[in-house]
Amino acid sequence: MQDLLALMARLRADCPWDIKQTNHSLIPFAIEEAYELAEAIQADDGVDNEDIKGELGDVLLQVVFHCQLYAEQGRFDMGDVIATLQEKLIRRHPHVFESDNLADDTAVKQRWDEIKAIENQAREARGKPKRKLDGVKAGSALMQAQALQKTAGKLGFDWPGVEGAVEKLEEEIAELKAALPKDNQPLSEDQQLALEKELGDCIFGLVNVARKVNLDAEAATLTCVHKFKSRFGYIEAKLAEQGKSPEDSSLEEMDALWEESKQHEV
Repeated sequence: MQDLLALMARLRADCPWDIKQTNHSLIPFAIEEAYELAEAIQADDGVDNEDIKGELGDVLLQVVFHCQLYAEQGRFDMGDVIATLQEKLIRRHPHVFESDNLADDTAVKQRWDEIKAIENQAREARGKPKRKLDGVKAGSALMQAQALQKTAGKLGFDWPGVEGAVEKLEEEIAELKAALPKDNQPLSEDQQLALEKELGDCIFGLVNVARKVNLDAEAATLTCVHKFKSRFGYIEAKLAEQGKSPEDSSLEEMDALWEESKQHEV
């Protein structure tokens, strides 16, 4: 671990890309690496260990990188993170490290919840009260959006039917259109931020529509992702039969093959 931390410090000193990074700029990479680890575990054949070792290393790199940045800010280092984790694990497992005798996993879960409640009280004492939506777990943006809406809905902050969600989505789409660049003109930084906000509002509104008709927005999006990959794969295969690739084909050719691919879907 010390060698790894020293390696990270060297990269921060000598690599132009690493030097530019911030805790915020690294967020997408942490999310991406977690998904890639999950994919490697699901695809594990029980024989080849290289992919899983690589992905676990990539996740660890994110932790090491963030710790290096926070250490540079004089806030804490990897040792502090490990100590905090150890303390939490011991605190949440009194049936292992203390005299608590818990009969089964149900009792363990109940005790875990009790300990977390105590931790939340301590957090409130530090000036960070637990809000109604704080219980929504981290996940992809779509998963969080739908979970937040569901929780808020249980608290009465919701439309009675899907019509209200659709009307709100249409309102957000109109605002997005108004924020789009005209004649492909480059956007200023302020305009880009405004456009990002409007786009986010549209996606959030679309998730709300999915929720109101009992569909999972994440699953629906993944279905679309897989469909897109399959159709584009069809385009590549058909072009290859002609000795061509997407790079040297016209949009009209690829679009025709796209439509053709739909006829072969189950």
